[in-house]
Amino acid sequence: MSRMEDTEVIGRIRDEFPILERKTYGERPLVYLDNTASSQTPREVLAEIDNIYTLHKANVHRGVHLLSREATDLQEASRRSVAEFINAASPEEVIFTRGTTEGINLVASSFGGEFRDGDEIILTVMEHHANIVPWQLLRRHADIRIRVVPITDDGALDLEEYRRLFNPRTRLASFCHVSNVLGTLNPVAEMIAIAHSHGVPVLVDGAQAAPHFPIDVRALDADFYVFSSHKMYGPTGIGVLYGKRDLLEKMPPYQGGGEMIKHVSFEHTTFADLPFKFEAGTPDYVGIGAFPKALDFIRRTGWNTISEQEKMLLEFATEEMERIPGMKIYGTTPDKEAVISFNVGTIHNYDLGLMLDRQGVAVRTGHHCAQPLMERLGVPGTVRASFAVYNTLRDAELFIEALRKAVAMLS
Repeated sequence: MSRMEDTEVIGRIRDEFPILERKTYGERPLVYLDNTASSQTPREVLAEIDNIYTLHKANVHRGVHLLSREATDLQEASRRSVAEFINAASPEEVIFTRGTTEGINLVASSFGGEFRDGDEIILTVMEHHANIVPWQLLRRHADIRIRVVPITDDGALDLEEYRRLFNPRTRLASFCHVSNVLGTLNPVAEMIAIAHSHGVPVLVDGAQAAPHFPIDVRALDADFYVFSSHKMYGPTGIGVLYGKRDLLEKMPPYQGGGEMIKHVSFEHTTFADLPFKFEAGTPDYVGIGAFPKALDFIRRTGWNTISEQEKMLLEFATEEMERIPGMKIYGTTPDKEAVISFNVGTIHNYDLGLMLDRQGVAVRTGHHCAQPLMERLGVPGTVRASFAVYNTLRDAELFIEALRKAVAMLS
C-alpha cells in the first residue's frame, strides 16, 4: 500500500475538526489516537447542536406548538436518515437509544426476557463487557448458559468451533462486527448465515464497524444491529438499535413511561406502535437531530477515502512499531481495522500511555472493557492506538517518535 496521502483532501477534513487545532502541555500538537473510544466532532455537527438549542428546543411529540413540531420533525428526519444509512427496510426499525450498550441491554431485557432454564447464548471471547454482562443479568430469572467462541493466536475467531456450539437449546448468537481491542474484522455475514441455518437469530455489535465501512443490515440479514453516534463523528449519548420489524413487534417494552404508551389507566396500559414503544421518556432530541450531520460528513468524505487513509496509517504504524525491541502487537489478522493494541517488554501499559500523553499523543490503556479477552491474551491490559480519517501520516510519525522515547525512558 502506498504511503502517500492526499494532503490537500485530508487537510480539508482536518479543518472541519476544531479540536485538532489545539495544543497540549504547552506547544505540543494534539495527536488524537483514541478514536476507538470516541471520535472527534466536525463543525457542522457542532453548528447543528447550537442551531437546535438556539432555535428549535422544545420537547418532541405531543406538542401542538411550532417549536415542538420542528423538534419532532428533526428527530424523525434523523430516523429516516439512519434507516437509509444502514439500508433498513423502514424507519420504524430504527430505535434511538443512549448508545450501543443500551441497545444490547434493550434486546437482552426484552427479547432475552423470554429465555428459560437451559437456554443458551453464543458469544465470543473478544466481546466488550457491554455484550457480556447484559446476558449474564438474565440469570436472575433463568438458568441460562453462555457458550464462548475462542480465537486463534492471531486474533481471528475459530469458525469451526462457532459452528459446533449450536444445538437445539441455542436461542441467540451475539458478537461484534469488529473487535475494539484486536481490530479483527469478523465474517459476520457468514456467521449470521450459520446461525440462521439453525433457526437462531443474531445480534451484531457494530460500534467499531459503523465508522469505518458501509453497513447494510438487509444484505447481512442481521436480526439486530447496534451502534453509537459518538464513534461516528456525532454527538455523545445517542445510539441506534436496528431490529427486524417482526422481532421488534413481538418484543415487550424495555422501559415504561411517557411516549411509549397509547393509553394508561391504573388497571391497564396499552403500548405505542414501533418505534415508540421502545423510546420511553424524553429523548436527547438535540443529539438525535444533529446526528444526520455526522452521517453527511461520512457520506461527503466517502468510504474510499476513509478506508484508504486508515489502512495506510495502520500499515505504516504497524511496520514501524515492529522495529521496536520487545514490541508485542495483539491482533495480526490480515482482515482488521485501524486499531493497534500492544505492550512493550515489561513496561506497564499505564506508564507507557502516560508518557505518550505527556508528548501530546492520546491513546487508551487498560483492559478496554474486554477482560475475558485480556485473560485469553495473558495480560492485564494493553496500550491501544486507533486511527480515524482525520489522522495524518505526520500524526503516525509523531506517535512512533513519542513511543520510541517513552520506551527508552521506561526500559
